[in-house]
Order: sequence, then C-alpha cells, then structure tokens
Amino acid sequence: MLHGLLWFPLLLVFVLLAALGWLERRRQTLFRAWSEGAELAKLDGCGAAQVKDGLLTWSRFSAGKFEQQGEFVIKTLEMVELMALSSGEAPLASESQGHCRLRLIGEGRQMDVPFSDADRARGWIDQLMTTARCDL
Repeated sequence: MLHGLLWFPLLLVFVLLAALGWLERRRQTLFRAWSEGAELAKLDGCGAAQVKDGLLTWSRFSAGKFEQQGEFVIKTLEMVELMALSSGEAPLASESQGHCRLRLIGEGRQMDVPFSDADRARGWIDQLMTTARCDL
C-alpha cells in the first residue's frame, strides 16, 4: 500500500499535464478556425491577432472561446511603434526581447496590440506598414 501512495502524486501530475495539453490543443484548434482566410495571424501567450480584408483584429482566449479585444482598419494606419508592455510610454530598444506591444496610430486613434515576442512584433511592423501602403 505504501508503494501505491508514493505513485499517487505522479498520477496526479500526469492527469494535470494531460488536461493542460488538451486545453492547449483546443485553443490551437479554435485559433485555426478563427484565423481561417487571414493574410497574417499570430497566437501567443498574450492573445491572438489576425489581418483579414484590411482589418486587424485581436482577441484573448477566455472560457473556451476568443473574446475580441479590439480592431483597427489597416488603410488608416499612419505609424506603428514598438512599446514596452508594462512600462508606460517607453519605446522598446532595438535589442530588447520579450513581452511588448505594437502601438497602432491612425486617424487620431491609437490602439495597442500585445505580443509575447519582440522579434515577431518587429516582423509584424514591416508587414502591417507594407499592407497599409498597398491599400492606399
């Protein structure tokens, strides 16, 4: 009986890891359906974003579905800045890594899209500005 009690925590860890894996698989499946037909899409720890038909939308995964956090019309995009995620209005240095946000500015509006990876966000800056120029 003592051996059974020693293996019980390992069994609980296995069940927990299996449940977390199932949740991540479900999140990725929902993301594939949500971003179908998108020109540009991302899914990371900060949420999901997609560019579809000239509209950038971003969402957060919550309670088994994607809840829309905001949207921005790409053809009104004038400038994109890479900002630190939590330090107010500080722009991110070119060698910085980690969590950040893209500040989208256009038509007197500004909105922030969170990213988990600064390198990926830098790639999005180029692609968004190229799309904005093509739409003009």
